[in-house]
Amino acid sequence: MNDYAVLWDWLSFGVRWLHVVTAIAWIGSSFYFIALDLGLVKRPGLPEGVSGEEWQVHGGGFYHIQKYMVAPASMPEHLTWFKWESYSTWLSGFALLAIVYYAGADLYLVDRNVLDVSAPVGILISLASIGLGWILYDLLCKSPLGKNDTALMLVLYGILVAMAWGYTQLFTGRAAFLHLGAFTATIMTANVFLIIIPNQKIVVADLKAGRKPEPKLGLQAKQRSLHNNYLTLPVVFLMLSNHYPLAFATQFNWVIASIIFIIGVLIRHYFNTVHARKGNPHWTWGLAGVLFILIMWLSTVPKVLTGEEKLSAAGEVFVASTHFPAVRDTVLGRCSMCHAAEPGYDGIHIAPKNVKLDTDAGIAEHAREIYLQAGRSHAMPPGNVSGITEDERRLIVTWFEEAR
Repeated sequence: MNDYAVLWDWLSFGVRWLHVVTAIAWIGSSFYFIALDLGLVKRPGLPEGVSGEEWQVHGGGFYHIQKYMVAPASMPEHLTWFKWESYSTWLSGFALLAIVYYAGADLYLVDRNVLDVSAPVGILISLASIGLGWILYDLLCKSPLGKNDTALMLVLYGILVAMAWGYTQLFTGRAAFLHLGAFTATIMTANVFLIIIPNQKIVVADLKAGRKPEPKLGLQAKQRSLHNNYLTLPVVFLMLSNHYPLAFATQFNWVIASIIFIIGVLIRHYFNTVHARKGNPHWTWGLAGVLFILIMWLSTVPKVLTGEEKLSAAGEVFVASTHFPAVRDTVLGRCSMCHAAEPGYDGIHIAPKNVKLDTDAGIAEHAREIYLQAGRSHAMPPGNVSGITEDERRLIVTWFEEAR
C-alpha cells in the first residue's frame, strides 16, 4: 500500500476540517459583533460613557449588553479578546494551501499551458502575490485616499478585479480562485493582527496610564473592520469554489470572481441595514439574484482551448508502466463519460473539478486521484454507476504503487 498518499490525503482532510471550524468561529463572532454594534440603542439613564445598549435572549437566559464608546471609568481586570479565531483561520488556511497546492504544485497549482514555470517558481509567485497584496492594501488605507471610504473601496475593488484576472494568467483555474481568496483573507487577518488588535491594546494601555487615547486609532480600526465585514462572503465563495469547475474552469472565470465580490457586498449591505434598524432593502436580494444568474450564464460560454496537453516527468513514469494500457482501458470505460473535455453522461456538462481522463496525459497527471478515489476507496465512480469491478480497482492500485 502507498502509505504516503493515504496519509497525505488524511492530513489534507484533517487540516481542511480545522480550517472550516476556525473559519466558523471567526465569521460567527465577527458577524455577531457587527449585528450587535449596529443594533445598540441609546436610551435615557445609561451610565456615563455608554453609547448604547441591547437586551438579548439566547439559550434560556437574558443578556444585557452595554457598549462604552471609549472605555468605562475603571478598566475591568479581565478583558476577552477576539483575535485567535482570525489567526487560527489564516494559519490553518495557509497550512492547507501548502499541503494541497504547494506539495501538489505540478497538479493543482501550475498549468504549463497557462504559464510555463517550474513548481518552485509557481510557489514563489504565490507567496509573493499574497504578501504584496497586504502591503499595497495597507499603503492605500494609510494614504490620503484612505480618508474617503467610498473612493478607497472602489479602488480596492479595482485591485481585486485585476488580481482575479492576473491569477488566471498565472495558475490553474482552481488555484486562481483559491489564491484570490487567500489574497483577500490575508488582508482581513492582517487587519486584525497588525491594525485592529494593536490599536485596541494601545487604547487600553493609555486608559490604564491615565492618558487620553488618540481618536485616529479607533477610526483606523473601524475602517479595517468595515472592510473585513464586506469581504467575508466573497472569500467563503472562493474557498468553496474548488468543488465547482463551472466557477473556476470556464473562460470567464475571472469575471465570475469579480461579480461575486459585488454579490457579497449586496448581501452584507442588506443585513447591516436591517441590524441597524434602517429598513429592509429587499432590492439587494433581487440584484444579487440577477448577478448570480449572470455568472451562471457566463459559466456556460465555451472555453477556447489552446495548446496541447503535455506530460510531466512524473506522468511519463505512469504511462511507461506495463499496466498502463489496461488501466487506460478501465479509466476510459469507467470514468471518461464524465471526466472528459466533452462529457457524455447525461446532466454532466463539464468535467467534475475539471479533471479530464480522456487522454493518456490526463490519466497520468491524475494518477494519484485515480488511485485514491477508485483504487483504494470506492468513492469513484459515484454509486459505481459505470460498474467498475474489484479486479479493475486492484489493477489501478498495482499500477500506481509499482510506478511510484
